[in-house]
Amino acid sequence: MLFDAIEGSLIPKASVCLDAVVCLWIDRCASRAYAGAMRWDALFEDMEAQLAARRQLDFEAEVAERARVDSAGVELADRLRGSLGLSIRVRVCSGAAFEGTLSHAGSEALVLDEPQHQVLVPYAAAVHYGGLSRLAVPEPSKVRQRLGLASALRGLARDRARVTILVSRGPVESGLHGVIDTVGRDFLDLALTPAVGDRRPGNVRQVLSIPLAAVAAIRSVGAGGG
Repeated sequence: MLFDAIEGSLIPKASVCLDAVVCLWIDRCASRAYAGAMRWDALFEDMEAQLAARRQLDFEAEVAERARVDSAGVELADRLRGSLGLSIRVRVCSGAAFEGTLSHAGSEALVLDEPQHQVLVPYAAAVHYGGLSRLAVPEPSKVRQRLGLASALRGLARDRARVTILVSRGPVESGLHGVIDTVGRDFLDLALTPAVGDRRPGNVRQVLSIPLAAVAAIRSVGAGGG
C-alpha cells in the first residue's frame, strides 16, 4: 500500500501506470484521481497546442490548394502584363535571345525596349522567358483583347518603319531587312531594302511574302517604329 505523504493521511491508494502519464494516483475513498509526474493543465495545454498546430497545417494546405486552382486560370499574357516595366529576357524559336524593358504585352505579342531599338516578339515564337514577375494582370479592355499580331504589324506598315525580321528557321545572326508593305490575315509582304535607307523603288530588291507563323521577332529602328 501507498500513503499520501503530502496530506499525511493513511488512506490507502493504488497506482496505475498509463502511457500519457508516468503514474496516475487513485484515491479510492474520495473517488478522485491526479497525476504525480504530469499535471492535468499541462496535459490539456499540450493537447491544445497540437490541435492548433494541426489547424494551422490544414489552413496552409487549403491556401496552397486555392493558389493552385487560381493559377490554373492564369494566362501567359496576364503574367507578362504583371511584368510591365521590368527588364526581362526572351529566347525565340530561331535561337536568338532578346533582353530589354517590357513595354507592351498584347493578346498575341510583346514589345521589348532595347537601348537603340524595339523588338516585337509573337508569343507563339517564344521558347522561354526570364525575369517575369509572379503578378498576373488580366486585360480589362475588350478592344485590346481583339488586337492581335496582325494589328501591330499594320501599324508598322502604316508608319513605313524600317524593320529586321527574324524567321523561325533562319540564321540567328542575320535577318530580313526591309519595310512591311501589306499585312494580310496570316501573312505579310516585306519589301527587301538595304539595311540603311528608306523604301524607294530603286532600293527594293524583291518583295517576300512571309507567313505570320514563321515570324520569330521583328526589330524596328527607334522608339517610334515599335
